[in-house]
Amino acid sequence: MPAVAGQFYPSAPQELKKMIAGFAPEKAVKKDAIACILPHAGYVYSGRVAVETAAGINIKDKIVLLGPNHTGYGAEFSIISGGEWLTPLGSVKIDTALAQAITQRCDFVEEEPLGHQYEHSLEVELPILQYFKRDFRIVPISILSDNVQALKKLGSAIAEAIIAAGGRDSAMIVASSDMTHYEPQHAAEKKDRAAIEAVIGLDEDKLLRRISELNITMCGYAPAVAAITAAKLLGAKNAELIKYQTSGDTTGDKSSVVGYAGIVIY
Repeated sequence: MPAVAGQFYPSAPQELKKMIAGFAPEKAVKKDAIACILPHAGYVYSGRVAVETAAGINIKDKIVLLGPNHTGYGAEFSIISGGEWLTPLGSVKIDTALAQAITQRCDFVEEEPLGHQYEHSLEVELPILQYFKRDFRIVPISILSDNVQALKKLGSAIAEAIIAAGGRDSAMIVASSDMTHYEPQHAAEKKDRAAIEAVIGLDEDKLLRRISELNITMCGYAPAVAAITAAKLLGAKNAELIKYQTSGDTTGDKSSVVGYAGIVIY
């Protein structure tokens, strides 16, 4: 069941569709993506970044969703391998075969619904993806760990599972992350530029160094590391920043903002 419908986004289907439509560009040239990074705040703050990014992607039939675990519940790597997720726009089934293929290759990923029950970072992406594509399956993985080797192993396992399940083009990866949290606009933009540059360079090690050296409070850097690792194994050569803005661009208060970036990896 949705945990944040009516809070992060409207719970009424028509109102939700209208809000997403209001963020969508009139014309979007779609490209095939191996992975993308989308923000996960309330739609009023980060919805435009997420929608404009998703609008330019040919969304695939299978999506591996990677997000940070904000609640602390569940395992370090929590997956759900069966059933379906509900949103105001309908149900999204879980791809059991792909989920099991990932866990078979990555023994520390645990079947743990509690890691998802109250978590918003993956849920908020679903209505946006549903708006642009009605039928797809997901593999949701909530990440509480910052173990670099484990994150890279997870990325490798995802890539191997996707290739085995139907080839490199059979699935895409969505990493959910906001950027700098609660700093002045100028400081947030400077830090976020450094993190975004590392992501666009497909350099997960540089991203980790910059997170540490500059104290960048990017909540989904762990999912981003796993996604970059997987994307490169799936043939990624390029990445592009589609849109960046902060909460201050919505509220007008630039004294303490959260940054949001939409990035496509292809």
